[in-house]
Amino acid sequence: MAAAAEALKQSPLARVKEEFGGKDKLVDKIVGVLDSGDESKDELRKRLLGVSNTKLIRLFAVATKTKQAGGHDKLVSATAEKLNRAKDKDYVAKLEEFSNGRLLDMFQAAEGRSAVPAPSVGKTDGAKPPVARAPRAAKPAAVAAKPAAKPEKSAKAKKSAAAVKSARAKAKKR
Repeated sequence: MAAAAEALKQSPLARVKEEFGGKDKLVDKIVGVLDSGDESKDELRKRLLGVSNTKLIRLFAVATKTKQAGGHDKLVSATAEKLNRAKDKDYVAKLEEFSNGRLLDMFQAAEGRSAVPAPSVGKTDGAKPPVARAPRAAKPAAVAAKPAAKPEKSAKAKKSAAAVKSARAKAKKR
């Protein structure tokens, strides 16, 4: 916990130097983990060297978590499973279009929701049983139909209303 709090206090440059030994080494690790697609590894490396340290740290974290999950396709199926939408083919097809970062965020959010236990209604585990409340009485019809009274105008509002009236009166005289 203390290490995580200390890491947040450091600047991104200090984190890159401490955790990876420099920006070049971090970019090399990212290029090794990422699938570059049509782009050559050298072009990808050059492009990543111009990216900020914060983005590089996030990109490395997302790339390693995606690789641990088994790749993009397995991450899509795991996310759909967690969201209880694995049988919905249209939804799975839409998930395939999402980036790895977005899929990881959705997966972690679904895990967090499923990890929180639902409150038990009928069970008592040492706690006091819920107290039954009497239902509220309905409002009488006469009270419900009565219109609300207008609030009193403040002194400032009265002065501005008087000023508007006098301005209108002067305009009519002209």
